[in-house]
Amino acid sequence: MKNVKLGVIREGKVPPDKRVPLSPKQCRIVEIKFPNVKVIVQPSPIRSYKDEEYLAEGIEMSEDLSDCDIIIGVKEVNISDLIPNKKFMFFSHTIKKQAYNRGLLQALLEKNIQMIDYEALKDKANKRIIGFGRYAGIVGCYNGFRTFGLKHKLFSIKAASACSCRKEVEEELKKVVLPAKTKILLTGYGRVGHGAREILDLLPIKEVTPEDFLNQTFNTAVYSQLEVEDYYGRIDGSEFSKKEFYANPELYKSTLPRYLSETDMYIPCHFWNNSSPYILTKDDLKAADSRLTVVADISCDIDEPIGCTIRSSTITDPIFGYNPVTESEDDFMKEGVIAVMAVDNLPCELPLDASKDFGDELIKHIFPALFQEDPDEIISRASETNLNGTLNPRFEYLSDYVNGVVEKH
Repeated sequence: MKNVKLGVIREGKVPPDKRVPLSPKQCRIVEIKFPNVKVIVQPSPIRSYKDEEYLAEGIEMSEDLSDCDIIIGVKEVNISDLIPNKKFMFFSHTIKKQAYNRGLLQALLEKNIQMIDYEALKDKANKRIIGFGRYAGIVGCYNGFRTFGLKHKLFSIKAASACSCRKEVEEELKKVVLPAKTKILLTGYGRVGHGAREILDLLPIKEVTPEDFLNQTFNTAVYSQLEVEDYYGRIDGSEFSKKEFYANPELYKSTLPRYLSETDMYIPCHFWNNSSPYILTKDDLKAADSRLTVVADISCDIDEPIGCTIRSSTITDPIFGYNPVTESEDDFMKEGVIAVMAVDNLPCELPLDASKDFGDELIKHIFPALFQEDPDEIISRASETNLNGTLNPRFEYLSDYVNGVVEKH
């Protein structure tokens, strides 16, 4: 099989992202598992893994990646760092016609680059097979409990970003003490939702059914994780159909407001399509019987499905307050104000662990198709552009975007 040089580019985005697609040990594993592959890492002063750690594993480092066949990173590669006639793999944030990255896609085409987008890597059932969602759920759920402790002056735990690794996060969780009747609600069952459950499972919180959550009182803290049919219902009151909901969401409305009188903290982990009905509107949040005091919005769709998520927050300043009466930002410690955690780059808070998890997925699910046989056409189906400087057929819908017409897809 043809020899391949795989380059790991340093992250160039500002603010800096400390994550990497492959840890030092994983680079070595790649070279052992795929003997035709040689990994070359570009030096970086900002990575969570140091240059010396790569060198200690026997991995070559070089400023110049022009001899590499495939170059991988995490976030968007700066246009100035693109090398013509190469294959690149990273999160391009262009497939939804994001206005701020139109120039990047234009440059990829102009430079005859085959761009393989992590977000478009899917199995034969069209299900995404790689991402940082698990660690978004882990960090976001942890941040939710940190927010709850601060809001109610119950306990104080470190910010996840101040923890060296997940093990320290788990140690911090031992400080969490919740009032006996606390009720916590989650929406979403994907990678993000399962990541959030990993945190909940480390705490003395009992899982209950949505029905019991609504109708029973408990002497311990409880949580319930909702399927889509638990928080959406047909407008005409007829039976819920998941297939119909995804095909015709306009026939449905949110039923989540009925949970507000029983919910102290809400953790949105769902995927939301902008054609779907809002989940909690600003009017819903004004309900007199609402118990909601904390929203840890991991999904972080700004000013859309969750009315209190009026902006994203940052790792350094993760919490803001939403006043349901004035529909505006306020001091999150005030009575009646909802404390909102809406950090939009959560995995960056635990870069070592998130990077390792991501690299494991690359090695297991993507690299066999990239370096060996690809019967399911995983790589070709995820390639937005090709080495001929054109969009691949699956991405021709981006033509108007490339030419200057910007709209959400």
